[in-house]
Amino acid sequence: MLRLLRLPDYQLALLTKGITMTRLISVFFLLLLLGVMPLAVHAQKLDYINLSLPELTRMAEAGDANAQFDLGSRYSLGQGVPQDYRQAFNWYRKAAEQGHDGAQNNLGSMYDRGNGVPQSLQQAIYWWRKAAAQGSPPSQYLLGTAYANGRGVPQNYRQAVSWYQKAAEQGFSPAQLNLGNMYANGEGVHKDIVLAYALLGLAAANGHNDAARSRDIIAKDMTRPQIAEGDAIASRWRPGQPFPTSSRTGRSR
Repeated sequence: MLRLLRLPDYQLALLTKGITMTRLISVFFLLLLLGVMPLAVHAQKLDYINLSLPELTRMAEAGDANAQFDLGSRYSLGQGVPQDYRQAFNWYRKAAEQGHDGAQNNLGSMYDRGNGVPQSLQQAIYWWRKAAAQGSPPSQYLLGTAYANGRGVPQNYRQAVSWYQKAAEQGFSPAQLNLGNMYANGEGVHKDIVLAYALLGLAAANGHNDAARSRDIIAKDMTRPQIAEGDAIASRWRPGQPFPTSSRTGRSR
């Protein structure tokens, strides 16, 4: 049975405008694999990163949600300020309450880990769900992982598949890996090794070594027509498109 990935929780904003999602996922996920948690940014306000701390603080205190989010990120990561989870939580909360999806995601992660606030899985799920409803791939992925593991919610593989699929269809490689493994194991879906192979191949193309290893494992038990179909599905698919839910040659009877 292929193992589901449980990554460290994300300190990422949703990056959807102005930059290619697939390229961003590759770069940010590589940093996560190396143990470096990157400064969260917002694609529409990249210049916020270069603001001085006093200027950023003034904007945050005036109610600018992007400034509140970036200030929370600086305190969370100790970027130019002493690391202070309570301050990070305070600024993330202000931005999250204004609907900032990156802040909602990170606030959920702080509740999940108990950083700067008493741990509460229920609150983590609450904020991840808000961000996921806005289309945040990291939050959709984290909700899928919560349902897959029964952490903070009753275990429900179908719900896990649903959330993984939403993130995977945006090109989020950790979700592609876990969704591929669920197809390989037949958890929450009919077992389909061709779809598993295709999804794992997409995640591997984004630089995910675990996905490449899992893909190679299942390929040993696949026929040439199955591999050809999986390669064709992966090559045709583009981020933002629905992913197939069955294949011609890979579904278990």
